[in-house]
Amino acid sequence: MPFTNEQVQWANSIQPNTLVSQLGITFKLGPDGALQATMPVDGRTRQPMGLLHGGATAALAESLGSMGSAMLIDLDKHGTVGLEITANHLRGVREGNVTATGELVHKGRTTHVWDIRVRDDKGELCAICRLTNMIIDRR
Repeated sequence: MPFTNEQVQWANSIQPNTLVSQLGITFKLGPDGALQATMPVDGRTRQPMGLLHGGATAALAESLGSMGSAMLIDLDKHGTVGLEITANHLRGVREGNVTATGELVHKGRTTHVWDIRVRDDKGELCAICRLTNMIIDRR
């Protein structure tokens, strides 16, 4: 599913005063128009042992998939909420940045399912996440 620069600019413009901004997450376009999100590994995102916190990784993945779903629906009529997220942490990261790349594997009328891969600055796979979003009617 290719995204556009305009969509990415919108995603970055609505993040002030959110968890996304607190964690330093920014959205960008990846290869073939894939949606990506980058997050620093620093004092905001490390656990006490100095490694990237698994919860920060999950927050990065959910932010990416939720924003992707929001870009694919009519926000005047619908909203998107996370139903389930899983994260398999494969490699520890102590510094630099991590980049999540999302692939929409199911786009249904009421659910979206995302496969999200998180890599470090060297391109090493750090985590594999799966996010299921529910598409709800606006009240």
